[in-house]
Amino acid sequence: MTAPFSSLSEFRGLLAAMPAADAAAVAGAEARNGQLTKPPGALGRLEGLAIWVAGWQGTDRPRCTAPQVIVFAGNHGVVAQGVSAFPAEVTVQMVGNFRAGGAAINQLSKTFGAAMSVHELELDRPTVDFTQGAAMSEAEVVAALATGWNAVDAGADLLVVGEMGIGNTTPAAALAAALFGAAGADWVGRGTGVDDAGLARKARAVDAGLALHKAQLGDALEVLRCLGGRELAAMAGAIARARALRIPVILDGFICTASAAVLERAVAGTLDHCIAGHVSAEGAHGKLLAALGKEPLLNLGLRLGEGSGAALAIGVVKAALACHSDMATFAEAGVSGA
Repeated sequence: MTAPFSSLSEFRGLLAAMPAADAAAVAGAEARNGQLTKPPGALGRLEGLAIWVAGWQGTDRPRCTAPQVIVFAGNHGVVAQGVSAFPAEVTVQMVGNFRAGGAAINQLSKTFGAAMSVHELELDRPTVDFTQGAAMSEAEVVAALATGWNAVDAGADLLVVGEMGIGNTTPAAALAAALFGAAGADWVGRGTGVDDAGLARKARAVDAGLALHKAQLGDALEVLRCLGGRELAAMAGAIARARALRIPVILDGFICTASAAVLERAVAGTLDHCIAGHVSAEGAHGKLLAALGKEPLLNLGLRLGEGSGAALAIGVVKAALACHSDMATFAEAGVSGA
């Protein structure tokens, strides 16, 4: 398919016209939840989770039978600033590992019955080092958004997007700093395991990018263009497409959440169809989730990326929907209600 936008202005217009959750389905799911054979609230967050999915799927008995996991890969010019413990060639090597089925995300996708695909975005042509110029032209960022948009299966009933890109915690930190304020040191983390000197280089790179692109920081989509990366833009495009299709989304770690935050800052409410799958060990992820008002489902100390934490949370969502949609009501079970 061809994405229905060819400029950032057109993409912004699509965000402003996205569908809302189905209020009747939410009401029906809430009513059903009140009749299930359990004390009120006994399943905790699982109850609200099922009702939330119901609203996006448009049914009071939601199910998850066709989850999709998409991994996007890109390379970054800012690695020239010494911000990663690994060389850019690892991105290509890991894409090969994904395709061979050898990565953690392959195992998690298989475990929870998700169809998985990987999309590499011009790995032989890294983005521009954002301390020296805009990471992408408008045509490049629009092309990356379109790659994400087109990668979503219209038949999916739950979406996870992940990433692979050596050095990409630095552009993610730059996005967070530009969108929510503060200096680079407040948002950078150790990523793939940089030492203290590497951490300082990351903070300096983010600050240099913020200074260079100061005039663009008031426009979230321009922030993505100037400070982001192709795989980050592709994740944002996929999340937006899921909203257009009313497919609920589980957000992964810091990098995915930073990409999603661009959409929310561009048009408030755009992430209503998203939940946070987990909070990662990357230090600023919790702060970013708090800024977005997203409470994570899991906290397991993960910091792998690839969509792995969100894929793991597919199991929680499936459990919530199974309980909601397949439990008996008091009347069906012949049990006296309160």
